[in-house]
This record gives sequence, structure tokens and C-alpha cells, in this order.
Amino acid sequence: MKPVGIISTGVLLLLLGSVAPTYAQQDQQQEAKPPKQVQQAKPEKQQQDRNKQQQDKNKQQQQRAQKQQPDQNKQQQQRAQKQQPDQNKQQQQRAQKQQQDQNKQQQQHAQKQQQDQNRQQQHQQQDNRSSRQGQRVQPGQQREVWQQHRARDWRSEHRDWQQRGGYNGYRIPDDRYRGNFGANHWFRIHRYPMELYGGYPRFQYGGFWFGLMDPWPEYWSDDWYDNDDVYVVYSEDGYYLYNRRYPRDRIAITVYVN
Repeated sequence: MKPVGIISTGVLLLLLGSVAPTYAQQDQQQEAKPPKQVQQAKPEKQQQDRNKQQQDKNKQQQQRAQKQQPDQNKQQQQRAQKQQPDQNKQQQQRAQKQQQDQNKQQQQHAQKQQQDQNRQQQHQQQDNRSSRQGQRVQPGQQREVWQQHRARDWRSEHRDWQQRGGYNGYRIPDDRYRGNFGANHWFRIHRYPMELYGGYPRFQYGGFWFGLMDPWPEYWSDDWYDNDDVYVVYSEDGYYLYNRRYPRDRIAITVYVN
């Protein structure tokens, strides 16, 4: 019986020796697991910490930005207020300069217009003086002068003294009129002095100058002033020149003493 007991005891010890390491290994494995979980949890925590730090940083930046924004706005307003008077002043200066330039141009334009008008008046006065002084026409120039005063449509171009508002020129005394003028006292113009006066031809006869106020009819002969008999008649409204070859036509004339 002792041997069996010894054997049983030995077997028991062997079993215990084999089981103990197994349990020890399991314990070691169980003890090793928590560190792995700790290692896995550590990056998550670090990420959370970093996120929190970033949030705090963002929050601080926002707070700084909010705090700085009023200051920036205030500075911008101050700069704008400071710049506004300068801009207004510059605009006023530019507007004043433009107005001055415009006024200067207007003055120069007005002066130029006045100078042109003065020159025109001077030329006109000179022309009037020269025309009123009378320019003698030589016999060889009479044809050219008369042709320049030929009508294109005498019926529409001529006007009698009534249409002109009445005769206001010199009136020939009755005794001299009866002795040299009227339908019974005809003459030919080319025999008497002729000149241009006021831009129109005039001739001298019976001690007076007679200036034509109308062009002569275009259907009269080219040399009527050489070959046609003419005469001066005073009617109820003024003096007229008649051509015996065309008794129905009359040309308004005015009388000059000299």
C-alpha cells in the first residue's frame, strides 16, 4: 500500500507542476492585456488633447480677433475721417481749377469774337466808305459793270417804291424836273459819267446822279445802255427809269445831288 501511495503522491505532484505553469502563463497573459488597452487608448487621448488644444487656440484667436476688430474699425474710421477733409480739399481745388480754366477759355473766346466783330465792322466801314465815295467806271468797263447787274428773273427780283416803303431820297425841284425830265426828255446813258456807288451803278444826268436800286430786266438787249432811249419819271411813290423800247418796265432809282 505504501508504494501506491507514494506513486499517487508523485503523480499528484507532477500534475500540479504541469498545471501551475499553465495558470502562471494565463495570469501573465491576462496581466499583459491591460497595457495593450492602455496603449490603444493613449493615442485617442492624445488626439482628444490636441483637439482641445486646437479648440482653445481657435477660441483664443477668435477672442483676439473680436477684441482687435473694434480697434481696427476705429482706426479705419479715424483714417477715413482724416482722409476725407484732404479728399474734399483736393476735389474743391480741382473744381476751382476747372472753373478757372473754363472761365479763361470763355474769356478768350469772347475776346476773339469781339476782335473778329471789330475787324468785320472795320472792313464793312471801309467798304461802305469806299462804296459811298463812288468808283468811276471807264467807258471800256461799262459793259462788264452792267452785265453784273442783269436780273435772272426781273419779275420776281425787282421792287417798286411802294414795296420798299416809300421814297425818302432827294426830290428834284419842279422847275428843273419840267425842263429835263419826264417822258419827253429821253437820253442814252453811255453819253454821261457813270460810277459804282453802294455796290450799284449810277449815272449822271441833268445835274443829278441817279442810282439804280433794281437789276435791269434780263430780256433787255445787251447794249441797251448804249442804244436805247431812256427817261426819268416821278410817279406818286418815287422816281423810276423807263426804256422807250420796253415802256411797261420801270426800274426804281434814287436821286443824289452829288
